[in-house]
Amino acid sequence: MSDTRTTADALVIFGVTSDLSHKMIFPALYAMAKRGILNVPVIGVASSKWNLAQVHKKATDSIKQADKIDDPDALDRLLAQLRYVGGDYNDLSTFNALKQELGNAQHPAHYLAIPPALFTTVINGLGAAGLTHQARVIVEKPFGRDLASARELNRIALSVFPEDSIYRIDHYLGKEAIMNILYFRFANSFLEPIWNRNYVASVQITLCENFGVQGRGAFYESVGCLRDVIQNHLFQIVALLAMEPPAYQGYGANHSEKVKVFQAMRPLQPDDVVRGQYTGYLKEPGVAKDSDVETFCALRLFIDSWRWEGVPWYLRSGKCLAATAAEVLVELKPPPQRLFADLASGQANYLRFRLSPNSAVALAARVKRVGKEFVGDQHELYLVDEQPGEESPYERLLSDAMAGDETLFTREDAVEAAWAVVDPVLDTHHPVHIYKPGSWGPKQADALITNDGSWHNPILL
Repeated sequence: MSDTRTTADALVIFGVTSDLSHKMIFPALYAMAKRGILNVPVIGVASSKWNLAQVHKKATDSIKQADKIDDPDALDRLLAQLRYVGGDYNDLSTFNALKQELGNAQHPAHYLAIPPALFTTVINGLGAAGLTHQARVIVEKPFGRDLASARELNRIALSVFPEDSIYRIDHYLGKEAIMNILYFRFANSFLEPIWNRNYVASVQITLCENFGVQGRGAFYESVGCLRDVIQNHLFQIVALLAMEPPAYQGYGANHSEKVKVFQAMRPLQPDDVVRGQYTGYLKEPGVAKDSDVETFCALRLFIDSWRWEGVPWYLRSGKCLAATAAEVLVELKPPPQRLFADLASGQANYLRFRLSPNSAVALAARVKRVGKEFVGDQHELYLVDEQPGEESPYERLLSDAMAGDETLFTREDAVEAAWAVVDPVLDTHHPVHIYKPGSWGPKQADALITNDGSWHNPILL
């Protein structure tokens, strides 16, 4: 029996010596300590033959690199709570040592910040050691690499944890700008009447990076852009934009509506997808010399629902592109009668969500120029949404998981429904097209969207 509303009384981090821990987790724990919400033992577990002093140094160095240490007392409190268990994940004695370290903790949260290939091993080890009763498990993405593996991982996780004790983490859902999409949609009454196939012409979502795989070629060879970014991050954004109003305020209602969006998505076919690879990728360490793995992916998606029937959704993401940004553009249909001649060539109205590097919402509308002629220009009403003191995604998600708040995590049926959409093109697809670093990807991606205009490239202000 699970007890998801009980606050966790210990946090176990498998993979505490990893890059993820260094870059994201230790800074998040420090922020939680500063806010006074991390008052439980933090037990790091890894296969590295480290001692506690080395883990303390790793944590301190990580926090210094991410931010200045402006609260030495908070750092001291974090280090005092930090413990370490080293050992082989395949050896039950490692989990027995963890059990000893947990002591009287009754509701531990086990965070798997480890490679996906180790998820099953660690989950089974926790079960064999009796460390799953009234506990939670927080699983990093990717949750599976296709529909079959996701189902198998769900089966294994559910064999030792109940569904409401499994927290499938996608750090993108913890971003303030992503959460604002849900709030903006349902907190403003002006949007609902036009938020459907009658008024929306198309939706574009772009998540671009101006850097390459940065030495992580071996990892990228195992995933590629479609698995790494689109199937999870961008699909989650689509769900927030496309979902129906939840029946009540609560994570269960939100999850149910998002699942319906994934279930209504038309499974992708090869002609719906354009894959690209930047020049120079084949020279990256760990990359096969004849690799066909995509570092860029663009796709055309349809949601076969009453609200969105016939509206194309265009998603793209890639590395070594012209900018680092994330943006949503909801393009509206033109007025039913073009009363003014300048509307023939004018850009349609749109709503734009800037997600990164800064957060903003913009509405584009046409305004008449001065003079007796009825001609005008399109201008944006631009709302900057940056606010001081925002929590980092990992700080928010780890805090929520420890508190038993499932709102920003992904449910079993949602994971499997999302994989079902991309499964047909994971292995059956067209070859990659080579593109130049610093561009917006292969030109073939432009042909994908021709019938609905062109790609909107984020402009960094």
